[in-house]
Order: sequence, then structure tokens, then C-alpha cells
Amino acid sequence: MDARKSFTRDRRYVGVHNDLHGGMTPIGGVIKDAWVFGLIPETETCEGWQLAQIQMLHDRVGAEWDKYGLLVSRLPAELRERHDRIHAAAIERARELGWVPGLEVDSEMTGGDDPVLPR
Repeated sequence: MDARKSFTRDRRYVGVHNDLHGGMTPIGGVIKDAWVFGLIPETETCEGWQLAQIQMLHDRVGAEWDKYGLLVSRLPAELRERHDRIHAAAIERARELGWVPGLEVDSEMTGGDDPVLPR
């Protein structure tokens, strides 16, 4: 499977762990935040979900974030600790898979079409 495709040919999500750099995508962020808020179990990767299901989850996650003004610093201690743990693990895994923060939005960072970036 091409790591840059979040959906299969039949328009189903590939799952957060199969998504680009282990889910360092907008959809992956929604899933990780859903874990933080306990909307889905941390074992749920959403693999096989249809776009409509992802959208509904996005809406539920958004409603939870609205309660805290969209700020991690306003989360209760338990949620903040869960957020830190989940996102730190995701960042570590993504870096192991070659993720470079900002690269997907700033092509100038590469200096070329096929970057070989120093670590």
C-alpha cells in the first residue's frame, strides 16, 4: 500500500497506524484526540471506516475540544496526561518512520524533490 494514501480504493480509511507516518495527518490527529477524550478505545485504529464515520468522529472530537477552548493547557490533569502520552508516542513512532515536522506543508525545507535530510 502506498503510504501516502489515507483511503483505499473503496474509500475506506487505512487506519491510523497505516496512514502517512503512522497517522501524522489531520485524520490521524482526530483519532488520537478521540482516544484522549475516551470517545473510542485506544485499540480502535478506525481501519475500514468510511469517510462519514470519520466526519462524525471529527465532530464529536471538536465538541470536546470546544469545552476547553481548544487548548491543551485547559484540559483536566487526567486528560492532559493522556494527551501528552498519546501524542508523544505518536511523534516518536512518526520520527522512526521518517516524519519531519513541517515538511508536508513547506516544500522549501527539502531543497529538492526527493530530500535526503540529515538527522
